[in-house]
Amino acid sequence: MDTTLQDPLVGQVLDGRYRVDGRIAVGGMATVYRALDIRLDRVLALKVMHPTLAADGTFVERFIREAKSVARLAHPNVVQVFDQGTDGSYVYLAMEYVAGCTLRDVLRERGALQPRAALDILEPVLAALGAAHRAGFVHRDMKPENVLIGDDGRVKVADFGLVRSVDTVTSTTGAVLGTVSYLAPEQIEQGTADPRVDVYACGVVLYEMLTGGKPHSGDSPAQVLYKHIHEDVPPPSALVPGLPYALDELVATAAARTPQVRPQDAVALLARVREARQDLSDEQLDALPPQALSAGHDNAGDRTSVIPRSLTVPRPLPVNEDESAEGAVRHTSRLQAPPAPPRRTKRLVLTIVAAVLVVFGVGAGVWYINSGQFTKVPPLLSKTEAQARTRLDAAGLEIGQVKRAYNDTVQRGTVISTDPAPGSRIRENDSVTLTVSLGPETVNVPDVTGRTLAEARARLKADGLEPGMVTREFSADVAKGSVIATAPTAGTRRHAGSAIALTVSKGSPIDVPDVTGDDPADARQELTDAGLNVVVAPDRVNSEYDKGKVARQSPGDGSQAAEGDTVTLTLSKGPQMIEVPDVTGDSVADAHKALEGAGFKVSEDRGLLGLFGDTVKKQSVRGGDTAPKGSTITITIR
Repeated sequence: MDTTLQDPLVGQVLDGRYRVDGRIAVGGMATVYRALDIRLDRVLALKVMHPTLAADGTFVERFIREAKSVARLAHPNVVQVFDQGTDGSYVYLAMEYVAGCTLRDVLRERGALQPRAALDILEPVLAALGAAHRAGFVHRDMKPENVLIGDDGRVKVADFGLVRSVDTVTSTTGAVLGTVSYLAPEQIEQGTADPRVDVYACGVVLYEMLTGGKPHSGDSPAQVLYKHIHEDVPPPSALVPGLPYALDELVATAAARTPQVRPQDAVALLARVREARQDLSDEQLDALPPQALSAGHDNAGDRTSVIPRSLTVPRPLPVNEDESAEGAVRHTSRLQAPPAPPRRTKRLVLTIVAAVLVVFGVGAGVWYINSGQFTKVPPLLSKTEAQARTRLDAAGLEIGQVKRAYNDTVQRGTVISTDPAPGSRIRENDSVTLTVSLGPETVNVPDVTGRTLAEARARLKADGLEPGMVTREFSADVAKGSVIATAPTAGTRRHAGSAIALTVSKGSPIDVPDVTGDDPADARQELTDAGLNVVVAPDRVNSEYDKGKVARQSPGDGSQAAEGDTVTLTLSKGPQMIEVPDVTGDSVADAHKALEGAGFKVSEDRGLLGLFGDTVKKQSVRGGDTAPKGSTITITIR
């Protein structure tokens, strides 16, 4: 049965802009829909928060704040956030729509992957996480469900930064197991999360791609959590015989139980992955694991053909000259020709020998011209400069020029690229140009305190940094609109391109005076004298104040505002006149109940004769007459 048909959101237009066309998936935090932005005519994914979470104002506020931060994380391997909004009880995110499938779909259908395919998926995932880590984000919920593989083969990571506020433990055991399988020990024990928890999760995901199964299993989430804390992730070669040690080492390092043993972030892990790949042969990269579920069929017509295919270069079969010669001999023997005379036989032998020598000579010459004088540039990426020199020397090549360049993902002192590229055909004794990493470019955070926001942003960009989130605070010392502080502080070294948060002054705080009940002209003058702007709302309301007086103000008395802020005044229509109930003859308790229920206050007049009475003899406003709502009605008791 198509559950989409039962979803009340399908067919609706949220916020007057997003037409919900169908449901894609349901998670613990939200439901994801395919939608059309009718303003831009663009298909996108709409993530709508579950109503139970949307009712939590604190959670919604944090969700919106983090969504805005993630929207600034522009990376080709990150699912982009386009918009955020609310429509009634619906809180939503508008995100990039990736047509394809998740890594979970791939593993479910394919089982274990070839090492080349696993690394082809892992590298863009780490590139996305690396960009996030360098920008100050931690994903906290890396798992195959959050890795999207598009129909065009692009790999993207979803749900950046939006999971930190969500309790991952739900009532559905399967959902819990799907999340706890990737939690780092420190997340479980201390609840702490830095970039190394994402590194741990990537180590588990790599293990799962190589073996087709999770490293830790159990009948309950508690059992799985216990194993994460007390048991190492086993080497994938225990399940996949012949798997290279380099892949075992990658998994062991990334998924180490001790955080300090892991690479410090995804950038560092990506460098190790690329180095390990360089050391693997094509046969090792393309080895098919026994756990693969679909060996032998073509990817082309398959739903999961979006997996980056293992690129194999067709090579000509080597010529087996011995076998060819043997075949020729066998063919000649079957002819059973009569024996030649001795002299003719000797001459024939000499002729054959000469012909063979000519063939070998010509062949050797052709081989030398076409191949013999050439070699291939050896794999040098992620090698140190000394290692690269040794490998080039062994290949009979020279180092030409050594260039230096900054790089966020390649360790300082190791090779970023070569010219010609590794594997290229090159003449022996030719030279190869190396580009060696200077490591990530770092810059000092400049001191922009006291500068205007525009000046501070320009200075940060000029120094290779990005202006980040802006918060505003009152300050008696810093002029309004100028920078009070930065985070991190001035003088701190940060990677080029890092976002720097700015705190901007709202100026000295002004105590907003109370002008309710005043004449509008007097109220305007008092607020203007305090340095505030005044706006009078077009609507009027009933109030205890006379018609035309100030009924209420926003912000109100006791609030603080910055110079130039606006105070909105709402004028009174006068008190609301309502009919007074007739309570003469009633008991005092019934009179209170009737009058207060109608919206009046009650005052008692007992005098000397009414000290012990309980009957209302008279009321200040006769029953049936009208009086202002909230006014006091005096009852006389005898």
